Amino acid sequence: MREQTRSGDAWPALKVDDWTATRDTLHMWTQIVGKIRLAHAPLINHWWQVPLYVSPRGLTTSTIPYGTDCFDIEFDFAEHQLVIRTSTGGTGTVALEPKSVADFYAETMDTLAELGVVTTILARPNEVDPAVPFAEDTQHCSYDGESVHQFWRQLVQADRVLHEFRSHFIGKVSPVHFFWGALDLACTRFSGRTAPTHPGGAPNCGDWVMVEGYSHELSSCGFWPGGGVEGAFYAYAYPEPDGFSEYPVGPDGAFYSKENGQFLLPYETVRTADDPDAALLKFLHSTYDAAAERGGWDRAALEADPARWDKSR
Repeated sequence: MREQTRSGDAWPALKVDDWTATRDTLHMWTQIVGKIRLAHAPLINHWWQVPLYVSPRGLTTSTIPYGTDCFDIEFDFAEHQLVIRTSTGGTGTVALEPKSVADFYAETMDTLAELGVVTTILARPNEVDPAVPFAEDTQHCSYDGESVHQFWRQLVQADRVLHEFRSHFIGKVSPVHFFWGALDLACTRFSGRTAPTHPGGAPNCGDWVMVEGYSHELSSCGFWPGGGVEGAFYAYAYPEPDGFSEYPVGPDGAFYSKENGQFLLPYETVRTADDPDAALLKFLHSTYDAAAERGGWDRAALEADPARWDKSR
């Protein structure tokens, strides 16, 4: 039986308005690091080679290939430094502190060069407007370490519950990963059928990027540090089947946003629930039900009980 979780300090309160400047600066920093991974990792379907992952210290690229060697980059939100490690034994750091995107970009690229990792990236952000080149961005320069640490703790909780949700699906399903384009933690299930060509339209992002990301019918969910007082959990389907938006979902407080084309659940609704895990899981399962039932997915072939071997252990 799943152990009930309590709010306490595990699900921290962090009002979006209290750290927007820091969030927007961190967004640009994660884009720089994500693009470094993109420059070296081979394409995996739906761009699964480019996200970051929640780690015990912050956010990590995981291992990135580099010729016959490899390296990784981690945002350490405990010590507040960017740590770059290579398989040849080198380590470099960049301080996470109030500084411009331009300075962070220069320091990160210089540190990579000092470690012998030659890298060239498309040095401007995607999915934002305006897209100021990193080397020219002196506007975004805020870093409140306490807020960033609280945000990471939000991600730890969301990541943990999303992995629990992911365990119920044996069809094609993405990792739980952090997309730096929109600054959101996501997990995506697929029906197995191809989807209509996505129309694109994301700011400063080629339509072909969305075509690859949405090539197959899907149900996606995740957490975004915006869209509400303390951020929001979301869920959507592509293509959205008839009746999806009218499907009854839970818990109380969840709703369909016509503006965003997705279901939303305020983070604070989960944080203040008697059992935050149960509240979030209800949202994740019921919104998936909306996509699978209204979309006619072959659920018997795609789903399984994650406890199916417990009695044999």
